[in-house]
Amino acid sequence: MHANSNSTIAPLDAPALGAVRVQGAILCGERLRKVFRSGEQQITPLDGIDFQILGGEMVAIVGPSGAGKSTFLHMLAALDTLTEGALYFAKKALDSFGEAELAEYRNRSVGFIWQRHYLLPDFTAAENVAMPLLVRGVSLGQALQTAKQWLEEVGLANRAEHRGGNLSGGEQQRVAIARALVNSPALLLADEPTGDLDGRSAENVFSLMQRLHQTHHLTSVIATHNLHIARRCDRVLVLEHGKLTPGTDVLAGSAASLTRKASAGAQTPGELG
Repeated sequence: MHANSNSTIAPLDAPALGAVRVQGAILCGERLRKVFRSGEQQITPLDGIDFQILGGEMVAIVGPSGAGKSTFLHMLAALDTLTEGALYFAKKALDSFGEAELAEYRNRSVGFIWQRHYLLPDFTAAENVAMPLLVRGVSLGQALQTAKQWLEEVGLANRAEHRGGNLSGGEQQRVAIARALVNSPALLLADEPTGDLDGRSAENVFSLMQRLHQTHHLTSVIATHNLHIARRCDRVLVLEHGKLTPGTDVLAGSAASLTRKASAGAQTPGELG
């Protein structure tokens, strides 16, 4: 896999399911419904959603706080199960997968970036990045070598031996990006990846994600409150009242339909909730 003119990260073995780039729709959902129940209360963040994500797209998911953006990403990553509906990845229904296939899908086909980096503070940056490789049985030496290549890719070659707890917030999130991509997934899912960062660090992290999306031919789905980031994606979808609709207002620069639903209180310019 060729990252840029300065580095080449070779795949460790044959590609897994979904590591092969798909032409057309790589993700497809039909009548997706998710219901949470707490006592007599019922919450339905996803209520009959149909959607397609094309291979190579960078898609932003925006909407009010609590609308279900994280729930939607968790479904795409097979971290939670649907109440109703069918989800297809590379034309294969996820509900047809056994436990071993689902584990491989999560480990090999999907890279996930959380709002919090979730690094192990007493492990080095390289050891943190190597974790997904160790999970799939790669030797420690090979895993650390590949991890260091990815740290170079995200501009942290000189921080490989620093402990996760000793890195800045922006550096920690870049390590988390390297960890998400170390298995060369086809699909990158990011849940508020810049939400805990200051403005400059957020800009640097998202610019890095854009570059990696392009150079590694990823398909990326990003949940964000930051409308500036959303408008830099190929497409924007709005999740609200359990429905997923085109974000034409967002692309046109109008956030009125979203700000009505945003939580009260002071907000950073360009952000919601």
